[in-house]
Order: sequence, then structure tokens, then C-alpha cells
Amino acid sequence: MKTTFSILAAAAVAMSGHVALADGHEEITVAYFLEWPMPMMAAKASGAYDEALGMKVNWVSFDTGTAMSAAMASGDVQIAVSQGVPPFVVAASGGQDLQVVDVAVSYSDNDNCVVSTGLEVDKDNAGELAGKKVAVPLGTAAHYGFLRQMDHFGIALDSLQVLDMAPDQGAAALSQGAVDFACGYGGGLSRMKEHGNVLLTGDEKETLGILVFDVTSAPASFIAENGDVVAKFLKVTADANAAWYADPSDENLAVIAEQAGMDLDAAKSAIATMKFPSVEDQLSQTWLGGNAATFMKGVADVFVTAGSIDSALGSYENAVNTGPLQAASEM
Repeated sequence: MKTTFSILAAAAVAMSGHVALADGHEEITVAYFLEWPMPMMAAKASGAYDEALGMKVNWVSFDTGTAMSAAMASGDVQIAVSQGVPPFVVAASGGQDLQVVDVAVSYSDNDNCVVSTGLEVDKDNAGELAGKKVAVPLGTAAHYGFLRQMDHFGIALDSLQVLDMAPDQGAAALSQGAVDFACGYGGGLSRMKEHGNVLLTGDEKETLGILVFDVTSAPASFIAENGDVVAKFLKVTADANAAWYADPSDENLAVIAEQAGMDLDAAKSAIATMKFPSVEDQLSQTWLGGNAATFMKGVADVFVTAGSIDSALGSYENAVNTGPLQAASEM
């Protein structure tokens, strides 16, 4: 696991498509997830980002936040939308100079672990999972949640056979009986639930302090050189979130669903579990004003204890940059 994270944190991935010319502000490339219906996708569809930034915005989909980190390390991606906090923390802990610029979404019910129906295991007898085989997308929010849940239930990690699988792969493995339980998010999680049950609900996880939220992140150097671009990008996102809350109609959701590669019913089910904090809330102590950096430290310490990463930073305060979001709030 350590080797996997070290490689992902440092690797440069070769990607097709355009590479941004930051100095000329001609175009940028943005990472996002399919099967992850967010209001910003309506702005993506309308071209609002291109118009506000005055440049072409290229969109590239990813399966995991760890791959997003690698793409930003290589310079192929300038901004990552909805990167999970754990993969961000893994990259930052490994020395990658990334910064959080906003809270993209909070989704305690849209990230979880699902146990095969045939095992008849729930939170009351979860200890029976010891010795089982589990699919987990390593270095992601789902991985962090998995570690916290196993700790809560007193299940020794070294008793489990952990397979590194993206959520869609984990769902397929669970359906085929190749694993006993699987952890994931988005469309992958929805398909997992067709073959099993969750151990803890979103509310139960939050009570235990297992928060689940994604961020918008970017290389610190890109933010420093292109703060105005980042601020305008965040302003479009915030406006899209506000527009969705003002009119969460099927007509508007249809646009989001199409961009997410989902049908309307699946998108409706997924987005119902998501919360999109306002800019004001994001800048408060609850999120980027203080708690986010503290939470990142907690995530890093859990990964160190689990042996997933070698060490944590002393503080993650410098990994949060509220400057662009503050500027966006004044636009």
C-alpha cells in the first residue's frame, strides 16, 4: 500500500488532450468524475466556465482522486473538481504542493462499504468480516471511511485481504462473489447496494466523526500565478450550486445527468445524498476557516497508523488557500 501511494503521489500520467498555457491563459484542463452529478455540470454544459474565464476549458474524467493527483503532478491537469480529501492528503503528505480552494460537496450517504447479502452481516455482527476479502479504492475517501469503520468494529486490517479496485470494479467483483464486501462511491456504490447492505448509515458515520467531503484542488504554483482564473472558476461553480438549489427541477437535473453519464433516476438518487455548501459556509470555521485543515491532519494520522503512508505533515493549514474563494465572493 505504501508503494502504491508513493507511486501515485509522484507519478506523471500521460494524457491525451490539450495542456494549458498558464502564462498565456489560453486554455486549462479540469479533472472531474463521471457518475457524480453536481450542479457545476450544468455550467460545464452551457459553456459558462469558458465564458467567465475567457478561455477554453478542457474536461477530462477520472476514476479516482489519486489519479487526479498524478495528473496535476504531471502538469496535464490544472484544476481537479471533487477530489476526495484522502487522496488529496496522500499527495500533500508525500510532498506534492497542492492546495484546496473550495469544498465541492459533502456526501456522507454517497460513500460507504457494502457487505454481500449472502453473508448476512450488519453492524451488530460486523466482527464476522475478519478474514474476509474486500475491494477498496486505495487512497480515496472510501478508503479512509473503510479504515475508520474497521477500527470502529474492531476488525484487524491484517486479517483482511484488501484488493485495490475502483468503485465500478468493486461493484462487479461483489456481484460475482469475488469479494465479500466492497467500498466505493457514486454509481459504483449504487450498484454495490444491489448485492448487499451497508454497515453504517451516513448519519451514523457522521456521529462517529467519519466525515465525507470532496474539494476543488489545484497545484499551489498554478494558483499563485493564476489566482484570478481560479477565482472566476469558483464563482461559476458557486453560481451553479445556487441555481440548482433555486430550481432543482427534473429539467435542470436532466442536463446534469447527461453530463454525468447517468439516467435521470440514478442522478436524482445520487444528488439527493449530496450537499453543496455556500461560499459563506465554506469560508467559515466549519469548513475552510479551520476545521478542514484539522480534519486533513486527522485523515493523515489514520493513514500513518494504518501503514498506508510513511508520515503526515505537522499541519495542513498551508494546504488550504481561501484567497481565490474570497475573491469569488466579491465578484
